[in-house]
Amino acid sequence: MEDETGIIDVVAVAVRKARKGLGLSQEDLALEAGLDRTYVSQVERGTRNCTIIVLARLAKALKTTPDRLLVPQKRTRGQA
Repeated sequence: MEDETGIIDVVAVAVRKARKGLGLSQEDLALEAGLDRTYVSQVERGTRNCTIIVLARLAKALKTTPDRLLVPQKRTRGQA
């Protein structure tokens, strides 16, 4: 199991990758999930530890499931 910071980073990478895969902006994702764009930005940067409820809302907006956002993703070129 990832340590606490590690799992936040896993979610950050997964959300960003899924959002970009759907061609959504952070604003689009935020509107679809009922969140503020700055909140989505913080999740994607790994500076926000989102709740299970928010994870579920993000997953629904990204047309996936919460558990898929908890699976470590391969980082692509250009990701920190």
